[in-house]
Amino acid sequence: MIRLSDEDAAHIRSLRLRPDELFVVCDGNGSDYICRLAAGQTASGVAEIIETRPTSGEPAVSCTVYIALAKGDRLDYAVQKSVELGARGIVLFKSHRCVSAPGDAAKKTARLQRIALEAAKQCGRGYVPGVCASDSFEDAMKQAAQASLPLFFYELEEKLSLKAALESFGNAPIVPSASAVSSAPIVPGASAVSSAPTISIVTGPEGGFEEEEAELARSLGMLTVTLGPRILRCETAPIAALAAIMFQTGNM
Repeated sequence: MIRLSDEDAAHIRSLRLRPDELFVVCDGNGSDYICRLAAGQTASGVAEIIETRPTSGEPAVSCTVYIALAKGDRLDYAVQKSVELGARGIVLFKSHRCVSAPGDAAKKTARLQRIALEAAKQCGRGYVPGVCASDSFEDAMKQAAQASLPLFFYELEEKLSLKAALESFGNAPIVPSASAVSSAPIVPGASAVSSAPTISIVTGPEGGFEEEEAELARSLGMLTVTLGPRILRCETAPIAALAAIMFQTGNM
């Protein structure tokens, strides 16, 4: 037996479920519970567990999305869609050309965490991605560089595409230098899942990245990659990158 939170119990009541109808409860850690309302417990939110199984809504590759602070509701959109597409975590950071001031970071991340929770519920995730803010651009890049495949999306990169980075990494690791990028073997159809269980996706603010920021990312071991010839909005870029990665790795 489980007891639903007051909020979830109210949601169950709004759905007008009958005692014999089944619904899914997730623990937020990768397990789904097939439940039905306990007899005589409709108002209290007590449910009976019928079956336990691993959630089917989690991708096999773990992607953390690093998003530069943006103004208005752009962060709301980017966080919501990142969760829907399967991001494991979301990190906010300040870069030189950010238009938005950091403000109260704790208040901002708490609000975005609520958005992540609602998005995770809506799309059937088995895990609620955490949303946090990095203390500095350098700290965010150092953290992102720890991934098996750390990707820094830079609008001035012209040689290395996301597709090439994913395909090449599945066979031979790429060294982030101009000579290595031009000579790295590309094997069509290669999967990055087995060799890159963790991927970092770093995207910039409204004005893009400074060259010094891209150089810092490279010096830490990140790959600067392009999303193509079109300049994407700051809220579009992380979503496009994440969707492409999920497709290329067989998680979409």
